[in-house]
Amino acid sequence: MTVLSIERLRIEFPLRRQVLVAVDDISLEINAGEILGIVGESGAGKSLTGASLIGLLEPPGQVSSGQIRLNGRDITNLTQRELRKIRGKQIGAIFQDPLTSLNPLLTIGRQLTETLNAHLKLQQSEAKERAIDMLREVGIPAPEQRMSSYPHELSGGMRQRVVIALALCCNPELIVADEPTTALDVSVQAQIILLLKKLCLKQGTAVMLVTHDLGVIAEAADRVAVMYSGRLVEIGPVGDIVENPIHPYTKGLMGSIPVIGAHKHRLAGIEGAMPRLDDRPHGCAFHPRCSHATELCRSQQPKLTAIESSERKSACHYNDEGKFR
Repeated sequence: MTVLSIERLRIEFPLRRQVLVAVDDISLEINAGEILGIVGESGAGKSLTGASLIGLLEPPGQVSSGQIRLNGRDITNLTQRELRKIRGKQIGAIFQDPLTSLNPLLTIGRQLTETLNAHLKLQQSEAKERAIDMLREVGIPAPEQRMSSYPHELSGGMRQRVVIALALCCNPELIVADEPTTALDVSVQAQIILLLKKLCLKQGTAVMLVTHDLGVIAEAADRVAVMYSGRLVEIGPVGDIVENPIHPYTKGLMGSIPVIGAHKHRLAGIEGAMPRLDDRPHGCAFHPRCSHATELCRSQQPKLTAIESSERKSACHYNDEGKFR
């Protein structure tokens, strides 16, 4: 069942002299119990796409066109009051830094019970019991004692577990996880990824996992969407894309990952940098950095099209046989 459907999403930043397009023509779906990874360089539009789903775009950013549907309901142009009703209850959020996600002046228990009371209208005793169960579910030892702890009294990994408990305590249909493991060390990252996968599979929650870490994507996601300069360049099952990328940008990303046992003096890199929003090149935005670029790439923007005999889509004029679509 499709939980989230995004159709031709466009996010703009109107300025005094021009309008900057940060996200352009994004279309994707996430099913119940599925984790979709969104990957790309900083500035690709990943976090803005996630923020648009929960109404947290910073002004003057706005969704200028397109449609966002949650379980068939159009939530694109909801008011902030309407968004507050679904934020936390139907859509949960996990952010990069748990210290800024949690209120430092309130205990962990108070924050959990207030969230439960706001959305589920439980009795105080019921909310407290559910909060303790949720802390136990996310692997926090002695949850009854931790209810009276403040965020600064917990380690980074424990704080992120509390944030996951907050995001999942009301059984939302969708979780937007924006770089949820960046501030954690590698061993804790693996624990958090495993926990997120287990809980979302158990509750049937759809997850949009925004990250620049391809290792996290390979470990956690079912499908992956690769973004470059505000557009989708490739989308498909994570195993297919990791093992056999099609788009030149995706190939560059995969080529920059160290391989255990490989004897390379230097990793392959992608020359150049992503263009600024006010200086995007004509045609394919990646063509100044692409070794396969031709006049067609410089003049015509490729569309995201399905790959034959595959579950993937790619936005490139060029394919592996040296032919152009």
